[in-house]
Amino acid sequence: MGVHLITGAGSGIGAAVAALFASRGQELWLLARNEARAEELRARFPESRTLVADLSAPASIRDRLAAQVLPERLDSLLHVAGVVESGRVGELSAESWQDTLAVNLVAPAELTGVLLPALRAGRGHVVFVNSGAGVHAPPRLSAYAASKFGLKALAESLRAEEYAHGVRVTTVYPGETDTPMQVRLHEQFGLPYQPEAHMSPASVAAAVVTALDLPRDATMSDLMLRPGC
Repeated sequence: MGVHLITGAGSGIGAAVAALFASRGQELWLLARNEARAEELRARFPESRTLVADLSAPASIRDRLAAQVLPERLDSLLHVAGVVESGRVGELSAESWQDTLAVNLVAPAELTGVLLPALRAGRGHVVFVNSGAGVHAPPRLSAYAASKFGLKALAESLRAEEYAHGVRVTTVYPGETDTPMQVRLHEQFGLPYQPEAHMSPASVAAAVVTALDLPRDATMSDLMLRPGC
């Protein structure tokens, strides 16, 4: 049985990944921002275990997790949680930049650092769910794109550093996916929303698991996904 820790399992891609693992009978550890959210996740995934730490306050992650029981080994750590706020460079506040970078970049780095012993013990796999904005920065998404460009750099450094420990690293770049975040973005941009024009979270989850299932003599370092015809 594999042991997997997922952030962002409450909705969208994270929930789809958790559901797919649960259907396979895998051991799930789900990160929640507070105890109320943890209770919701346990109700949705009854066999899961939860950890509580607020990704918007990455400086507190080590102390929060130090007081909780952590998995001794991990087959995968999946960073799916993320936030986005649209706005032109001249409009975004310093707080918006700091909040976006905290959740999307600093928190994944901190959480990975805390869980490296378990990942090394399991010769595990770190998956960063990035975005098309991690390779191409569109207008009005500068803070989000900057955080995702940084996440790409984090993944590349981590891959080189942990190769000797047998830890694999994959970055997934989903295009437009039918998630609550995508709905909000369309609202903010004043665009009509057509779910059928987007990938389903389940399709992205299937691609993530494909990368994890790859034999150990290979690593899918980068995986680009786009809506189909």
